[in-house]
Amino acid sequence: MPELPEVETTVNGLRPVLEGERIARVQARRADLRKVIPVDLGQRLTGATVTGLGRRAKYGLIDTDRGDTLVFHLGMSGRWRIDPSELLPHDHLIIETDKHRLALNDPRRFGSLDLVETESLAAWPPFAAMGPEPLGPGFTPAYLLGALAGRTASIKAMLLDQRIVAGLGNIYVCEALHVARIAPARAAGRIALPRLERLVEAVRTVLAAAIEAGGSTLRDYARPDGELGYFSKQWLVYGREGEPCDCGGTVKRYVEGGRSTFWCPKCQR
Repeated sequence: MPELPEVETTVNGLRPVLEGERIARVQARRADLRKVIPVDLGQRLTGATVTGLGRRAKYGLIDTDRGDTLVFHLGMSGRWRIDPSELLPHDHLIIETDKHRLALNDPRRFGSLDLVETESLAAWPPFAAMGPEPLGPGFTPAYLLGALAGRTASIKAMLLDQRIVAGLGNIYVCEALHVARIAPARAAGRIALPRLERLVEAVRTVLAAAIEAGGSTLRDYARPDGELGYFSKQWLVYGREGEPCDCGGTVKRYVEGGRSTFWCPKCQR
């Protein structure tokens, strides 16, 4: 599933071809993805000018001058294709400007499309209960200390909880905990401030490196220009069960909440 760096990479790829452009034509080629596509999506977007693009957690945001924001989620296999030479069966939404044609391709149809009033985005149900962005000013060691106080659940589970911090996924939590040298199963409420300082820095460092590399390529993910993300080549523990850690230990794996956790018992405590 595309995670925060993949969505950020997607938005960065769309920005040069969409920002400031007038939407000339919109075609929804099916009525639903994971849920129903708004029936008035085409009517509200056609003729609008894109005023900006952004991201909230794992959602991409396309703002227009009509006060509407197109909110997209890539699900398990979604990606935008820029100026495709031909349309494919799983190109479910087509957006055309005077200069470009964009196709949202989603073979598994676990993605979603919503049209939300821009001024109401913060109160939109999927966003209303979310924690701060991990790359934003609100994600600080002091914030984490307060948010995790008294929590007996594992630090990994807490970092994956969107109410604690928005947008972190399994790959990058495993990697960040390794960089911070914190055991993923450690009780979140028992981690002292100095270690949380290391953790916040590790989260930011790992995400920044992943965005720079274009994300990680899993299953069908690719950037809007068709290129693959290469952060998987930098993984320190994720997907490396049985391989040596840089500390001399061996990477282990266990399953928690249906997700595989990769870590090194020697250096993560």
